[in-house]
Amino acid sequence: MISEDQVFLIHYCHPDCTPLRNICRLPEEEAYRLAQELARAHPDTTAFYRFADFHNYYPRRMAEDRRLYEAFRRKGGTPVEEHPLSFVVAGSDYLHHWFGDGRILRLPLSAVPEHAVSFTYGDSCAVESEHIVTKAELLRDLARYDTMEDFLADLHTRCHYIEVQLWDDRYCELVQE
Repeated sequence: MISEDQVFLIHYCHPDCTPLRNICRLPEEEAYRLAQELARAHPDTTAFYRFADFHNYYPRRMAEDRRLYEAFRRKGGTPVEEHPLSFVVAGSDYLHHWFGDGRILRLPLSAVPEHAVSFTYGDSCAVESEHIVTKAELLRDLARYDTMEDFLADLHTRCHYIEVQLWDDRYCELVQE
């Protein structure tokens, strides 16, 4: 059985970016400027494809963050931030490559309380945000498996990763490289 102490939340960061940031937290004009700079500087980096089409991506991301925020509150979460920081459960080679094989930061799941974190099976922009999962629900899912490898093998038949939304930046102090 997988225990909470065995689970890490992983944050990927492109080598040319600052980790633990969310472009949606910037003033809109600044967000558009930064997106344009990153898209121009990295036309072949998958993570920045969405920035090349920022006039479509930005409003969609903002709306999805609002839906996630409200769905998390309905499930008992108490988000501090309007726009969460993104992690994935246990890592994803797919996303690591997506972010230019850059930095990998780890946060123990056990260090983050239930009220500060939510999850979606797959990309939150690609799934219904009402399918947000709480920490307790994730731990219940994990408990059905003997090892994280077994869980991830089964997960990969449905999606590439479990996205994590961290709603309180105070827990970033516990991130390890």
